[in-house]
Amino acid sequence: MAAFRKALVVGAMLGVGAGVGSALFVLVTPGEERIQAMLKEMPGQDPRGREETARNKQLVLATLQEAAATQENVVWRKNWMGAGGGRSA
Repeated sequence: MAAFRKALVVGAMLGVGAGVGSALFVLVTPGEERIQAMLKEMPGQDPRGREETARNKQLVLATLQEAAATQENVVWRKNWMGAGGGRSA
């Protein structure tokens, strides 16, 4: 009987803990309006930032394609925008 009572108390304590945790989660979670405001403030949502990120990706891809097509070690370049100007492997 003592083991049953102990198991019942442990189950009740776990239930209370889960209930308190759920209640705190509901209190802390932002509402729908706040979620939409946070999404608008994210860095990826800015059109200028998206354009800059796209341009950076284009430059990296162009550099990788050029590096794959040449025997020159493009890592040693001082100016990544142009060809030559550095040590070669």
